Amino acid sequence: MDTATPAVTVALHDGESVVAESTQVDARRHGELLLPAVDRVLKEAGLKLDAVTGIVVGVGPGPYTGLRVGLVTAATFASAVGVPVHGLCTLDGLAYASGIEEPFVVATDARRKEVYWARYENRRTRVTDAAVDRPAEIAEQVAGLPVVGAGARLYPEFFPDARDPEHQSAGALAALAAERLAAGADFLDPLPMYLRRPDAQVPKNYKVVTPK
Repeated sequence: MDTATPAVTVALHDGESVVAESTQVDARRHGELLLPAVDRVLKEAGLKLDAVTGIVVGVGPGPYTGLRVGLVTAATFASAVGVPVHGLCTLDGLAYASGIEEPFVVATDARRKEVYWARYENRRTRVTDAAVDRPAEIAEQVAGLPVVGAGARLYPEFFPDARDPEHQSAGALAALAAERLAAGADFLDPLPMYLRRPDAQVPKNYKVVTPK
């Protein structure tokens, strides 16, 4: 599952292929949409949660609130069923889904007129850490490269070669995880990758009221 972007996406993978998948794009309803999506995917597959042997979750980068929905749900399910949780960078899922086998960039919407982004050698190999920047600040670094994700469509003046997919797919994330599990590769801890402070913060210089 992944809720680090506007896409609330859930998939069930059997180690060889995607059995069922649900993706809904709504940046404001992650908490409402995730659990029904899990139920829908399990029902389509004719299985219950206790059939799951592992959980893969996108750890971001992404906005504070939406990202936490997926991570908390993944941890809760894993605890209830007694299975491991494997974290993957959300950008890696988009990269894998692109199918591109030449250098390219993944860029998602970070709000505040910024993008979360990283460079890739091919769809399986990220060559930079995920970062957050204004498109103008990285335009020279990514010039001439295809750009996958919603960021390319939001800022076409800086990313003219936009490629699909625009939104995250849990099916692609699961397929990438299945490859890595088979190869004995490492995963990220299932902890949020924020890259910056959350939008909601305690106001500065607020008035303190004390009892008399």
